[in-house]
Amino acid sequence: MRHVLIYQDEDGAWCAEVPSLPGCFSDGTTYEEAIENIKDAMQLFIESLEARGLPIPEDNYHHLVAVQL
Repeated sequence: MRHVLIYQDEDGAWCAEVPSLPGCFSDGTTYEEAIENIKDAMQLFIESLEARGLPIPEDNYHHLVAVQL
């Protein structure tokens, strides 16, 4: 299981990123599509690391907090 950050961009697209897998991003036209797409992206990202013999980072995020300025 991984923590995923999901947000809507200025054009209305849903964006998803995995903080513990730097560079693992995806998006979708709906929230649900973004979730499905990030699952696929995470799987491919991890498979790519394994294929290259690189370590898979642990998900060390315990809490994600929204902070308003």
